[in-house]
Amino acid sequence: MVSASHTPGASAGPQSSAGWDEPGIATLYLVSTPIGNLSDITLRALETLRQVDLVASEDTRKTGLLLKHFGIKKPQISFHEYNEDQAGAEILKRIAEGKSVALVTNAGTPGISDPGFSLVQRAIRAGVPVTMIPGPTAFVMALVLSGLPAHSFTFRGFPPRRPGKRRRFLASDRDLPHTLVYYESPHRLKAFLKDALAVLGDRQAALANELTKMFENVSRGKLSELLAQLGDVEPRGEYTIVIAGEGDSSSLRSSE
Repeated sequence: MVSASHTPGASAGPQSSAGWDEPGIATLYLVSTPIGNLSDITLRALETLRQVDLVASEDTRKTGLLLKHFGIKKPQISFHEYNEDQAGAEILKRIAEGKSVALVTNAGTPGISDPGFSLVQRAIRAGVPVTMIPGPTAFVMALVLSGLPAHSFTFRGFPPRRPGKRRRFLASDRDLPHTLVYYESPHRLKAFLKDALAVLGDRQAALANELTKMFENVSRGKLSELLAQLGDVEPRGEYTIVIAGEGDSSSLRSSE
């Protein structure tokens, strides 16, 4: 076990994560998991999931399948956007009792457009050791594959669902010179692209979905071209949208 000898307490001075990823110290581990291809799991992720006392999961059923695939048996506690306060308090209570906890989401890196941010804040305030097992993140892969500048970018996560708020959200990005990255659900993808075209202009962009899976796809072109490509097709799965910044001179060609 990774537990038992540390009792976290509030700290008045600067905090450091150095040395916390060690046996014997009750710790909160943020564990990145595959975004589609189970072969992308890291050795450290598997080792951590085997050693912790408890796994906090966005969806216990999905995490249960992941653990079963790798022959790992661990108790789980549900932690998602609708129970963050209550579950977060329980997780910190378990750590205070000397139990180490691994936080995992349905896919990717906890805290990136997924539950986790509030728990990290609470852990830091409480002086609880918190560290991370890095791994897959969809927006990084999409950004690199887009062909747009990756040396400077802004990740904006999911835009608002309502049209008016979404347009205002995009308007705040209109004059930014660096690459813009968004997540969007399949049900609102076309509406988002139409609003992006209207607010940002017909910029170079890329749509990425099914990343790391058999039917991985990255479509590149102007926003108008990407909208035309979608046509009457009903998108499936979450998308990552990468859009050129204001004044970017990249000259991509449309491709499948």
